[in-house]
Parts: sequence; structure tokens; C-alpha cells
Amino acid sequence: MNRTPPVARTLAELHATIRLWHAAGETHALVPTMGALHEGHLALVRLAQTHAHRVVASIFVNPTQFAPDEDLARYPRDEADDLAKLTSVGCDLVWAPELAEMYPAGFATRIVPAGAAAGLESDYRPDFFAGVATICTKLFLQAAPAAAVFGEKDYQQLCVVRQIVRDLNLPLTIIGAPTIREPDGLALSSRNRYLSPDQRHSAPALHSAIEAIARAAAEGGDIEAATLEAVRVLTWKGFQVDYVTVRDAETLGRPQANAYRPLRVLAAGRLGSTRLIDNVPA
Repeated sequence: MNRTPPVARTLAELHATIRLWHAAGETHALVPTMGALHEGHLALVRLAQTHAHRVVASIFVNPTQFAPDEDLARYPRDEADDLAKLTSVGCDLVWAPELAEMYPAGFATRIVPAGAAAGLESDYRPDFFAGVATICTKLFLQAAPAAAVFGEKDYQQLCVVRQIVRDLNLPLTIIGAPTIREPDGLALSSRNRYLSPDQRHSAPALHSAIEAIARAAAEGGDIEAATLEAVRVLTWKGFQVDYVTVRDAETLGRPQANAYRPLRVLAAGRLGSTRLIDNVPA
């Protein structure tokens, strides 16, 4: 039976445990989360366990990546449930700092990424990636992991984090984990609980739509026509579509003709007040 992982609330507690691991010759990996854990997060922990002796999962609802009109105040928080889930997969340590520990008085520095952060989510959440870049860099420096695991569901975020690590020469490896889905194709997300029953019934259309575009791309079909059809179907299903697009899988730039590089289909839209994102390889 797995034991409940200890919870570090201060940097001193976090570093004390990591020093013990290092003294024993053990490596550790980091799984950053904002809590409200589900099977997708647990899959990240399991993957991290294959890359290091120990796993630290962070739980911190990062206010700097929320816009004023977003759901910071109502973002789901249930630490007891999160700890039970992390216990079930044998997580070794939980890093759950208070706001003042992460952003002490006088904090005035942030990282503003470009490159992969340009466009897509940034068009609708202008401050999002600065918040993500800053908190992830802090977590990497605080926990000093050999590797960190991020889900491919937030694909642009994964690309941005990889870029930060590459550009700043941070000494860790970023590992992408496949998206975990419900049986009907809906990508697992902490925000899925916001969906009404009718919206939940419509939500899998997002995955179906981008899969149709990916098939068209793989078969040499008309990607533009497939994209327009996806937007039409999603709108009919009740989505307010933000974007549906095909991009270079590494740079997230527009695909170049005859470049023969891997592609990614990405989409985002709202069902009522709930914003959903998804992506698949093409």
C-alpha cells in the first residue's frame, strides 16, 4: 500500500527532501500541476516514474496565468482528493507552496516568451504564456529536477516550455505525455466539470473535428476545406470557435509548402462559459 506523500509548503522543506535524495544518489522528476487532478495528471506521474527514481508533483494555482475575466476564483481546489490520487500512484513528494512563498512581497520579475508563444492561445489570452513561463522557470529552479513532464493536451504550452528550457540552457529534459481521453474522445481537463450535461454531450465534437482534418492532411486532401468544414460543424454543435488550424509541430509556425515536416492540428473554442482546447498530430 502506498503511503501519502509528504507535502512541502516552504522552499526549505522542499530542498531538505531533495538533498536527502541526492545524497542517496537518486534522481527526481517534476510534474507541475494546478491541482484538481484527474487520470491525465496521474498518467504524467507514471511516466515521470520511468525517467527518475523519485517524483515531485507541484500543486499551485498560478494567478499570473489567469486574465481578470477568467476563472481564478472558482478554479477547482481539493487538496485532500489530490493527495489521495497522488498516493494511489506512489508520488514521492508534493510541492504545494502558499502564494506568498511563490510570489513574495516585492516580486517584480517575469519571463515573456516569443517564438512558439506567438499567436493561437496568445491571441485570446495575451498574458497567459508570460505567467506560464515565469512559474515554470521558478519551479524548475526551485525543484532542480532532471526532467519535467507535461501533457500534450496543452500542446502550445509544451512547445513554449521546451523553448524556454532550450533558450535559457536550463539543465533538465522536458518530456511530453500523450493526451488522456474519455471513451468518447474528449480530452481530460480539470475544467470539464464546468460543462452542463448538454454541453458535455457536444464536447467530443472538438476531437472529432480535428481528427477529420488530420485524416485529410495524411491523405493529401484539401486541408483548407477540411478546416472550414470543422469550423462549420463545431459552430453547429454550439461552439464559439476561437481557432482551428494546422501548424508545424515543432515551431507552431504556418506549414511551408513541400517542407515535409510533422504537422499538428490545434483547436480551441467555448461551450457556454467553458473553454476547451485540443490537438492531434497530422
